[in-house]
Amino acid sequence: MLLPRLALAVIGDEIGPSLDEMISFCAEHEVRRLDMRTVEGRNLLAMSLEEGGVIARRIEQAGLTVPTFVSPLLKWPAPGKGSEGGKVDFAFDPADCPADDPLVHAFDMATVFGAEKIRVFSHLRYPGYRPSDLFGRFERLADLALTYSINVEIENEPVCNIGSVGDLAQFFTSMEEAMAPIPLPVQLRPLVDIGNAWAMGAPPTDAEIASLAPLVDLIHLKDRDTAANRTVPLGDGNVPWAAELTRLLTEAAKAPRPIGQIHASIETHCPQDARNATARSVAALRRIAAEIGVEVV
Repeated sequence: MLLPRLALAVIGDEIGPSLDEMISFCAEHEVRRLDMRTVEGRNLLAMSLEEGGVIARRIEQAGLTVPTFVSPLLKWPAPGKGSEGGKVDFAFDPADCPADDPLVHAFDMATVFGAEKIRVFSHLRYPGYRPSDLFGRFERLADLALTYSINVEIENEPVCNIGSVGDLAQFFTSMEEAMAPIPLPVQLRPLVDIGNAWAMGAPPTDAEIASLAPLVDLIHLKDRDTAANRTVPLGDGNVPWAAELTRLLTEAAKAPRPIGQIHASIETHCPQDARNATARSVAALRRIAAEIGVEVV
């Protein structure tokens, strides 16, 4: 069975805050794809399209592409809801968006960067959440995705309602059942973050991976030292990445119309040693992929 290739990307601010650091890292480590979230601590969603354009031109001039706008969409409380509290990494207040509609602005910004994917969340976790709470919001996002020809990548994030891979599988199953007999919009995709699931103490099951894998075109990669309860460079933790990647890619290859290439984006989450940790993670992914017979491009 031919497994999908892994298209390597790094999330820029996991290297350092400045664009110079991001670009030089890619040149040094032969990385051609730079997923973008913040520059100098400012989220792209808080910038004007003109500001984004200046950054996008520099990235293009460096010979790099931006496959994904790693946006903070819906990483804020749902209307009329609070949250369960706790630290929120890369939290965003939609009032900081310079446009009236943050959703539209996010798609406009993704277009400025030539991104084919946009990452979204599921609102900060609140008591009594049900998957159906999100259906209306994601139907609108699917409409925008169709208009802009950009896929919406729904990530599992511990502080959000869809926290684990199991939550992600439940959401897609519930939405598919609610829409039947109409199929799910192909623009809605699960962004599987296995490291996040392990951080919650909820490693994905075979059934969860099998249900999501045929839809997956983007994954985030990080590792976890479970004893120390902290994120570590890829390959340095307890997540069995060779087995996890083999399982995911094997299930993806079984799809009726398998995707030949899945974007694998390094999201190191090691700010104390960001550039070095990301370099080690890139090397680890290449090593692990070679061990399991998967091509990294």
